[in-house]
Amino acid sequence: MIRSFDGREPTIADSAYVDERAVVIGNVTIETDASVWPGAVIRGDHGEIVLEEGANVQDNATVHEGSTIGPYATVGHNAIVHAATVGERAMVGMGAIVLDRATVGAESLVAANSVVTEDATVPESVLVVGAPAEVRKEVDDSPWATAADHYVELAGRYAETSEVLERGTLEPDSGTD
Repeated sequence: MIRSFDGREPTIADSAYVDERAVVIGNVTIETDASVWPGAVIRGDHGEIVLEEGANVQDNATVHEGSTIGPYATVGHNAIVHAATVGERAMVGMGAIVLDRATVGAESLVAANSVVTEDATVPESVLVVGAPAEVRKEVDDSPWATAADHYVELAGRYAETSEVLERGTLEPDSGTD
């Protein structure tokens, strides 16, 4: 569902993919090749939200309150980004939370279920783990840094091939072989 709020309408690039089961409201910009997956909520009612080129927000994730998701960054399933910045090719893992005014550096990974606290800065190219999230190690050439490339390709396939189907009934088995 894409809808306006308080006179502001989302701006969505033609090449972006927004699943019909996602919710995008208000002051939101979704740039070229970005994607928003089923159940995700991007709610721009208190500040602009920007999904930069190739960024993806996966199933049931929430982005709110003036956040920026950098180029080819990934917000994983059930994650929350609230009034924060996620850098280029960074990944916020499944169920992780990034809180107000926090910044996740380029090519960094916030591990699943970790919490980046308010005003925290995650340096570039590190793995952070825990609640509160702490640097566990530096990462070079992480395969996670290219995860969004897969989602750009997948979103294109969804846009071209998926369709909403009506629920059908099963035909009774005739019992013949």
